[in-house]
Amino acid sequence: MSDAPDALPSAAALAGPGEPAAVSGRRGPAAPLPRSVRIGYGLGSLGTGTFGTVPGLILLYYLTNVLAVPAVVAGAAVFLPKAWDVLINPLVGAAADRSRVQGGSRRPFLLAGAVTLPPLFALVFAAPPLRGTAAAVYVGVLFLLAATAYAVFQVPYVTMPAEMTEDAAERGRVLGWRVAFLGVAILLSGALAPAIAHADAGGDAGGDGTAGYRLMGVLVALLLAAGMLGAWHFTRRAPQVARSEAEPSLRAQLAAARDNEPFRYLVGMWTLQALAIGVMLAGVQYFATYTVGSASAVTALFVCMIGPLVLVMPVWNRLARARGTKYAQWCASLLFTAGAAALFLTPWTGPALGYGAVAAVGIAYAGLQLLPLTMLADTLAADAVRTGRRRAATFTGLWTAAETLAFALGAGVFALVLAATGFRSSDASRPVGQPDTALAGITVGMSLLPALLAVASLWLLHRYREEPPEAATTD
Repeated sequence: MSDAPDALPSAAALAGPGEPAAVSGRRGPAAPLPRSVRIGYGLGSLGTGTFGTVPGLILLYYLTNVLAVPAVVAGAAVFLPKAWDVLINPLVGAAADRSRVQGGSRRPFLLAGAVTLPPLFALVFAAPPLRGTAAAVYVGVLFLLAATAYAVFQVPYVTMPAEMTEDAAERGRVLGWRVAFLGVAILLSGALAPAIAHADAGGDAGGDGTAGYRLMGVLVALLLAAGMLGAWHFTRRAPQVARSEAEPSLRAQLAAARDNEPFRYLVGMWTLQALAIGVMLAGVQYFATYTVGSASAVTALFVCMIGPLVLVMPVWNRLARARGTKYAQWCASLLFTAGAAALFLTPWTGPALGYGAVAAVGIAYAGLQLLPLTMLADTLAADAVRTGRRRAATFTGLWTAAETLAFALGAGVFALVLAATGFRSSDASRPVGQPDTALAGITVGMSLLPALLAVASLWLLHRYREEPPEAATTD
């Protein structure tokens, strides 16, 4: 794979929050990072992409349809551990910053996360001899510990590129590998994890999928370990040439966000869109089982959604360069809204429309993965020029917290839809029929609800004002 493909986000977009090429101004010769460091850093996304995908895709279904956990309780077991990330991330970031200030490295945090997350993930899906609320407590506690281990790895990991080099083009190459591995991780884990989990059930909702989930947990844990340990090992030769620090308190961080109007609208827009994606991710397994008619159909649906990610991202990148990033974001948002709404017709038109609508959502999703981050980089670059301060850590920390909370809330919202429409949880070996209201709720939750959230995000996108860094004035 080439280091500077047109298929990846531009160097300006990936130059590092608050430090795109227009701000950094470092155009002179810079020693390139070793190729092993660039690729090795990207390997970490095998871990972050996998952990960000698999629980959101199948954990809620595992609780309600395998461990007989009531929908509301299952939603809490999925939501609360991920919401905990919003609280633990600043603490991990502060600890990593202190280590960096004292001359230490962020790599020990990578190692700590790499050796703890994989076994904890496997234990989440170990299918203990518990059912109902007791099973939810078991899964919730293990998932909370796994989320904590993930934060220990992920928070320092996303900070490292800005500290490896101050050259925007070199940083773009580093992050290009990260995006490439992220796409591989999402597609690989999202397609294979459900297939493995349902293998012993013959692909039907009525089979006993306990052993399949247990095997899936172990295999995904191995993928997590390979990516995370690879990033820790291969970044040992990475230089440390710069440092970015966040504001000293949450109040100061929120005050900085309050004073940056473009950032407020941008993070609000992405929070609603991330919530819409999170709802769909939580609902796709139910949609496959009860609307399409086969639990194993989730693999094909997920491939339709994520498969276009790497293929069409260059198209969104070229559109952004030709017509502006905000225009491209409008196109991606409208396509996502249309695709999600079209899913509502699947029960009447058959699976073909469902697959086609999910593919349209996937094409839009590629843009939604790239374009908001491009706008974030431009917004933070303008802030750096205007204020003379490098506040990337502050804004990216708030961005990550909002995104994490939105994705976590997605599963909780879909669980509430299930509970409100009368969904009946069951043991894997004793499935139960669902009332018509629950079947309708699954379809609406997978289609119209995400579409409405995307429509609401368009108002915030309309209010977002693009401000090229070179147009900003220093205070």
